[in-house]
Amino acid sequence: MLNRRYLRVKVMQALYAFFQSDNRDLNKSEKELLTSIEKIYDLYIYLLVLLIEIRDQAERISEEAKNKRLPTQSDLNPNKLFIDNAVVVQLANNPRIKREAVNRKITWQTDDELVRKILNIIKGSDEYATYMKTEERSYDVERQFMADIYKNLIADYELLEHYFEEKSIYWVDDLRLANNGIIKTIEGLNASLPADFALMDLYKDEEEDKQFVIELFRKTILNEKESEKIISEKTKNWEVERIAMMDILLMKMSITEILHFQSIPVKVSLNEYIEISKLYSSPKSKIFINGILDKLVGDFRRDNKLAKTGRGLVE
Repeated sequence: MLNRRYLRVKVMQALYAFFQSDNRDLNKSEKELLTSIEKIYDLYIYLLVLLIEIRDQAERISEEAKNKRLPTQSDLNPNKLFIDNAVVVQLANNPRIKREAVNRKITWQTDDELVRKILNIIKGSDEYATYMKTEERSYDVERQFMADIYKNLIADYELLEHYFEEKSIYWVDDLRLANNGIIKTIEGLNASLPADFALMDLYKDEEEDKQFVIELFRKTILNEKESEKIISEKTKNWEVERIAMMDILLMKMSITEILHFQSIPVKVSLNEYIEISKLYSSPKSKIFINGILDKLVGDFRRDNKLAKTGRGLVE
């Protein structure tokens, strides 16, 4: 689920908090960083369980309608295509999801109103109306329907975004990533999977990725003074106060990678931090950061400071 760019973003956020704080407890900050990354998986499980809870809510409403004082024919013989959707039933029957939800104390039972609002939005949609009338009943149709309603109706639902922002400070920037994880999970399902089909992993390689996160965090802090000096020498014509703090932080991280991560190609480090600057800094940051780092890399090459090995050999 997590790629290296997203890991860099999480390190950037942790470093920003660290440098802004009066408490410079490196071990504590490192633990908080790893916790913020682990919490992304909580969000992923929350969203999987939400799909199951929406379906369960629809089933409860359907059963309650049968007990009306004067039930209609549709109340007594409801269209259960949505309730019986093969994809959601598959999710509901997966013991891995149940186990993760229990272990992480994830439930929607106290947030019944929000679930009902989402269900009503689904029921009022064109996607739902078309699906409930479709005569072709195949797994592919049911999977596509779930993928469509998730992308179009759930992923960007404003109240759901507010709900998660209030639930955890870690989730403000993580919802888009978790939503992509849900969509990939749905689109990757098929009818022949075992009941306990595997869910997405948080890390591509947990040991290697965690080591990368910890080293980038620690080395950026431990080499801060060195990086600051290097940057100041290339920004003499700039007033430091006018350089965005985020730009300086991204350059410090990039310098740390370029000088202290032997297996990461220089071009990768440059491209990654320039791309991150587009999302988290000012509109002109891309040009500014690219210009400074380009000059610095030239100096590093000239002074033989680049010690790249393996796939990270300098071109």
